[in-house]
Amino acid sequence: MHMYQEGSRLVIAEGRSQVWIEPWGENSLRVRMTALPVMDANDWALTETPKETDAAVSFETVDVTDPWYRSEEWAKYHQTGTQATLVNGKITAKVSHEGWISFYNQKGQLLTEEYWRTRDRINRYCVPLRVTGRELKPLQGTEEFALTARFEAFDDEKIFGMGQYQEKHLNKKGAVLELAHRNSQASVPFLVSSRGYGFLWNNPAVGTVAFGTNKTEWHAACTKKLDYFITAGDTPAEIEEQYSAVTGRTPMMPEYGLGYWQCKLRYRTQEELLAVAREHKRRGLPMDAIVIDFFHWTRQGDFKFEPRDWPDPEAMVKELKEMGIETVVSVWPTVDERSENFGEMNEKGYLVSADRGNQNHMTWMGNTVFYDATHPGAQKFVWEKCRENYYKKGIRCFWLDEAEPEYGPYDFDNYRYYAGPALQCSNVYPVGYAKGFYEGLKAEGEQDILSLVRCAWAGSQKYAVLTWSGDIHSSFRSMREQLQAGLNMGMAGIPWWTSDIGGFLGGDISDKSFQELLVRWFQWGAFCPVFRMHGERSPWHEREQEFINGVRQLTSGQDNEVWSFGEENYKILSSYLFVRERLRPYIRACMKAASETGAPVMRPLFFDFPEDSLCWEVEDCYMFGPDLLVAPVMEEGARTRRIYLPAGLRWKDAYTGKRYDGGQTVEVDAPLEIIPVLMREGCDYVIY
Repeated sequence: MHMYQEGSRLVIAEGRSQVWIEPWGENSLRVRMTALPVMDANDWALTETPKETDAAVSFETVDVTDPWYRSEEWAKYHQTGTQATLVNGKITAKVSHEGWISFYNQKGQLLTEEYWRTRDRINRYCVPLRVTGRELKPLQGTEEFALTARFEAFDDEKIFGMGQYQEKHLNKKGAVLELAHRNSQASVPFLVSSRGYGFLWNNPAVGTVAFGTNKTEWHAACTKKLDYFITAGDTPAEIEEQYSAVTGRTPMMPEYGLGYWQCKLRYRTQEELLAVAREHKRRGLPMDAIVIDFFHWTRQGDFKFEPRDWPDPEAMVKELKEMGIETVVSVWPTVDERSENFGEMNEKGYLVSADRGNQNHMTWMGNTVFYDATHPGAQKFVWEKCRENYYKKGIRCFWLDEAEPEYGPYDFDNYRYYAGPALQCSNVYPVGYAKGFYEGLKAEGEQDILSLVRCAWAGSQKYAVLTWSGDIHSSFRSMREQLQAGLNMGMAGIPWWTSDIGGFLGGDISDKSFQELLVRWFQWGAFCPVFRMHGERSPWHEREQEFINGVRQLTSGQDNEVWSFGEENYKILSSYLFVRERLRPYIRACMKAASETGAPVMRPLFFDFPEDSLCWEVEDCYMFGPDLLVAPVMEEGARTRRIYLPAGLRWKDAYTGKRYDGGQTVEVDAPLEIIPVLMREGCDYVIY
């Protein structure tokens, strides 16, 4: 093993393999390893040019003689080795004479280190397990490897971020996570550790990570290199800022993103959609956006309105604009074999291919194939169709659904992209999907860009992505899971996030239990980055099957407007439309901070109060911006709420006006019409 300096880079060379450790922005390092002659050039999520820093590399000669040789004849067996150190601001990488890497902060405190169980003659720690901290195992007959990277586990460590997973725990310590996208699951492999560092697994390959009590282990099934980014900071805010500086920051949220979005599965016709918007305005209710959901087209992959049900989109968009409402249109990446675009896209290689079996990826409402969002030509082709058929009719905001993509089944080993085998790069799909629309809109001169996307990966935020949590169930359990999903998406660097208010699947609008769930979820939605109603709302309307040009048409669920759930519930729901409006200036300021520093809009308590150890334990409430502590009611029948208040300041209940000292747990009233919100003392927002 040989270590040397190459510019500001520290290189560890051994046989065919090389490890590069180099400064990558403020207080940050990038680590790469290959066993190929040339390092793979993909930067993946690290798309932004890192800020230059005054990093320094140094070497030290050390005694590596085995202890049992220290005798009278010691000199005969005396050996020395070289240790290396790379310092970049608040982070230091130390490499032992055997090539083991450890990371420290500016105080000399260990952040994390590789997990090795081999011979270490300096520390007299000798084990025969032969487990290494990093390994690239060749996949025979290819240029790819199965990759495993191991790090030591720490009992006191808490781990946050990693994207969106459907389970209850905010702290991911102890979790085993699939590094792959599915409907309602978004793998965004950036974490913030309670030990004072952030870590990006900069690899879109399908794999797993286990944050075990004995070790942390990352695995990629098929890849060409190891690649990760690590950053040290005194606060979570500093860590997020440094991470977003190298992966890109979200732009400023468009003004219509600050208000209320109306949506259901699905408005079937132009007149039905306009009737809902007109009724909202007749009642004096605010609405900023209304969504035209899927199957407003004749065939998947046509990327245009069905003219029978949507006869005059230009007039529709114009009327909505005059009411102050933005039109949002669903786009799916599925292309039906009967679509007018299928032949051309297939001939040009714009569709995802299969290594075996037939080409169909999904057989719902037609035999369909996903377009290849990693292909620059396919990105441009789809945008040009949407430009012609939607943008030219006045539509500026797109709902990019099925962005995982939602294979049926998820046989990742069978699919192949322009960028490579799906096993190697599948997780970058939603980035390319959003990028095509972002760059297309930019080229048209648009400044206020937003795309609602059902998935994300690291770096998606720079393409104006609003991620939502997919087709989730209508239950209090699911609502509780969405809270941690939204908070962990924020900590993973995706500040624009929302969920389907009331859940997507299984909500019967006449059921009293569902109505209570909807009220509680709607209240919480008013304090999420984007406030958006959606759901299929059982039971579906019973209609005879409809066909247009031989293509079956999709029916619709029950009504999903604020007046659809009874008069008493309407009073509560409509009141929160005005709560959101009163908070508009505050939310705008939070969005500005997100675009400037990468700060999540909704975030765990520890983000703002890292010195309060109890804030790292709280998983059932959060900060909405720097001033508002929000405690959603997530149990049926609950009318009070226990809340921990961060220490060091006083808090005011936005509903009762009562004041509390921080550093204690209090129980506050939470009648059905109220979501508990506590304000920092000195803030005087009018909420209720």
